Amino acid sequence: MRSWIASNQIARLRTDSARSFVSSSIARATPPASIHVPKSTASISSAPTTGELEAQDIDLDVIPEEDIKLEVTNRAAEQLKSIATRENCPSAGLRIAVESGGCHGYQYTMQLASERNAEDYHFIHPAIIPSNIYIDAVSLGLLNGSTIDFATELIGSSFRIAANPQAKGGCGCGISWEMKD
Repeated sequence: MRSWIASNQIARLRTDSARSFVSSSIARATPPASIHVPKSTASISSAPTTGELEAQDIDLDVIPEEDIKLEVTNRAAEQLKSIATRENCPSAGLRIAVESGGCHGYQYTMQLASERNAEDYHFIHPAIIPSNIYIDAVSLGLLNGSTIDFATELIGSSFRIAANPQAKGGCGCGISWEMKD
């Protein structure tokens, strides 16, 4: 009889703790809607010329600078500044590109770069320098108006596209997305 009572109490304890763990992790997984992340419109430091694009065999019209907008959060800019300082390379930055692929048609690729390529637009945060972002001319058409962020989560830290007005949906991974019609 005692063994049944003890095992019943242990089972109830396990069930109760599992319920509270699940509910608390769900509450933590949903961020509050009122979180404001400071961001600024990035300045264009340099842009590819028509000649540079032709030399790379890229048949594309150059987007006028007044039509280009890229937002960079302060925490992304701070991380880029930290990387450039640590590498002792003021031109070090984040190269962002869009490629076909992924489960929704397009996917973002991001990697660290030591300098601007001829076909790249070079963006910098207006107040936090160096904070270099390089986006090739083809990808910029698919990223124009986006917000670049740096997220720190339990599973790791990474740069990400927090908002892309060209995208209508995407994968839960945040990498793959579908373009608006």
